[in-house]
Amino acid sequence: MTRVRIAFFEPRDPAVMTSELATLAHDLKLKYLLVSYSDLAGVVRAKLVPASAIGEMQQVGAAFAGFATWLDMTPADPDVLAVPDPASLLQLPWKPEVGWVAADLFLDGQPLAQAPRNVLKRSINRAAEAGYELRTGVECEFFLLSPEGSAIADPNDRQPKPCYDQQALMRRFDLIAEICDAMQALGWQPYQNDHEDAHGQFEMNWLYADALTTADRHTFFKYMVRTLAEQRGLRATFMPKPFSHLTGNGCHIHLSLWDRQGTNLFAEPTSTQELSKLGGHFLGGVLHSAPALCAFTNPAVNSYRRIHAPTTASGATWSPNSISYSGNNRTHMIRIPGPGRFELRLPDGAANPYLLPAAILHAGLDGLTRKLEPGPQLETNAYDQPADSSQRLPETLSEALDAFERSSVLVDGLGERFSQAYLRTKRSEWRSYSQHVSTWEREHTLDC
Repeated sequence: MTRVRIAFFEPRDPAVMTSELATLAHDLKLKYLLVSYSDLAGVVRAKLVPASAIGEMQQVGAAFAGFATWLDMTPADPDVLAVPDPASLLQLPWKPEVGWVAADLFLDGQPLAQAPRNVLKRSINRAAEAGYELRTGVECEFFLLSPEGSAIADPNDRQPKPCYDQQALMRRFDLIAEICDAMQALGWQPYQNDHEDAHGQFEMNWLYADALTTADRHTFFKYMVRTLAEQRGLRATFMPKPFSHLTGNGCHIHLSLWDRQGTNLFAEPTSTQELSKLGGHFLGGVLHSAPALCAFTNPAVNSYRRIHAPTTASGATWSPNSISYSGNNRTHMIRIPGPGRFELRLPDGAANPYLLPAAILHAGLDGLTRKLEPGPQLETNAYDQPADSSQRLPETLSEALDAFERSSVLVDGLGERFSQAYLRTKRSEWRSYSQHVSTWEREHTLDC
């Protein structure tokens, strides 16, 4: 629920981008590197490569059996090769002899069409052809639970309104400070950490960057939080709605579009407006494609427990229930908290860090192409006065997937091969859920 600052932005260092990983590993005294990628289900996969072999790995890639992960492949397909990107290299602050590097997947010498990082890079390239660069910042919320994941780890975290609770925050000082120190060491420029609106829930913020850098950092952040929590006997979860009576885990994303000269095109310097005309068209595209975007902003069965939740113990869900936008008003799907950017409050903790900005970018570009108007800005309390039924968000993952399948904007933009693979993967997940007999069903139907 915190804001992302607008500040000076430094693009990736071209020298680092062209460096050999072997040289970087030597300079950083790395012994091993995790060559990592995210699959269609958002699971992060990796191989641990000794530094002595990383030079060859950069040239030919690390081999993975694609069928063994969620990539919509068969056992008969050849290996996919994960080629590490030197610009993404991060040295683990808690284990400095190990580096983490994001990889791009290749099959038969060509980029794997359905690999999430490849999808984002294609989307970024499409925007670049039109002279645009997307910059993003994310607000990652997470719970700290007992090791088995069944309960809030801090039994004293019981405030009726727990948001910003200083006592609960400081009881987790050692872990939160260790994560924040790590982000500072990595150069992410973290600027605030807080206890969020649910018991046991926290949020940590770092400076925005270009969409690919933020996606890599988002991926690493989730790994880092889980790892450091485990070391303290805790379990961290980004699950959208782990407890029915508590606020869920959002992953609000702040967006702005820039030109090649480093000008924020969402800003309107000659006006008191918070968003430029171009920014309004981009926002209009996001609103237009919102039902289809839910397949990426809310990609889990559990996601729809969060965006259609009843009032929680704190008094509000802090998640949208309809397709609308506002000024500095957190009850709507999109908030414009200040000049030159807007916040999409729809995404949750299950969102794939690469597919999330890729899908939003294509929706926004469609708004620019067709000069879509966002319509009137609403200042109502959307929880008390929800939008009409035509502006409702999908009720289930299945509905969101149907909306995505019907969306030529997203299917064409993200690519036919990717779209088919994603739909097959997520529909399989929905079928698995639908075939599961829940405790609720037994409680309500045994005596029917």
